[in-house]
Amino acid sequence: MTQTVQLFITCLIDTLRPQIGEAVVSVLERAGVKVEFPKGQTCCGQPAFNAGMWKNARKTAEHTIRVFESATGPIVIPSGSCAAMIRHSYPELFADDPKWLPRAQALAERTYEFTEFLVDVLGITDFGASFPGKITYHSSCHLLRGLGIDRPPRALLANIRNAEIVELPHQEDCCGFGGVFSVKHPEISAAMLERKIENIETSEAPTVVVCDTGCLMHIGGGLHRQKKSQKVLHIAELLANNA
Repeated sequence: MTQTVQLFITCLIDTLRPQIGEAVVSVLERAGVKVEFPKGQTCCGQPAFNAGMWKNARKTAEHTIRVFESATGPIVIPSGSCAAMIRHSYPELFADDPKWLPRAQALAERTYEFTEFLVDVLGITDFGASFPGKITYHSSCHLLRGLGIDRPPRALLANIRNAEIVELPHQEDCCGFGGVFSVKHPEISAAMLERKIENIETSEAPTVVVCDTGCLMHIGGGLHRQKKSQKVLHIAELLANNA
C-alpha cells in the first residue's frame, strides 16, 4: 500500500523558490510515496515566535494545527527551521494550554524534516542522482542543533554520482541569517556571512548544498553581491537531478 505524506512547503519555498518545492515532490514520488498538499497551509509562525510575539505565533500555530489535523500521514517539511518550530516550539507555545497542548504534541510527533524522512523513515539514501564536480555542505543551525540531524543529508550526498564531496571549513558555524536575527543585528549577521563566504572559497567547491531555504537565500545573496561564482542549491534540487 502506497504511503501518503502531507507536504508543508514553507513560506520561502512557496513564494520565492517554487522550483525547490517541485524538486521535493519529485524526490518523494521517486521514493514511492503519494504527496498531498493541504491547501489551507500558511506560515508556521516562526518569525513571530522568534520576535517574541507569541500571541500572534499561537494564532498561526492554531491555524496550522487545524489544517494538518484534517490530513492523515506524516508531515514532511523541506526546512530544518520550520520542522524545529513545529516539533519543539509548538509544544512550548501551548505548554500552559490544556486544550491546545495535546494537539500541538500530536502534530509534532507526525512531523519530519525532508532528509530525515527519506533516510530514517523510508530508509533510502540513493536516488540515482548525478551532479558533476565538487560540492560542499553547509549545516543549518536549526537542522543540526535544533533537530540533531546531520547523518541523513550527508548520506544522501554521498550517493550522488560524479560528485566530489569536500568538507566546508567550520561547517557548523551559522551563516548569519537566523530570520529575525539578521534584521535586528545586521552588522553581526553580515560579519558571520562574510566568514561563511570565506570558508566556502577555501573549500574550492563551486556548489554549496543546504537544507534550509533561509540559508540558501542569505548565502546566495552574499555571493551575488560580491560577484562570486559559487552557487547555492537545496539538497532536493540535487537529488532530483538524475541527468
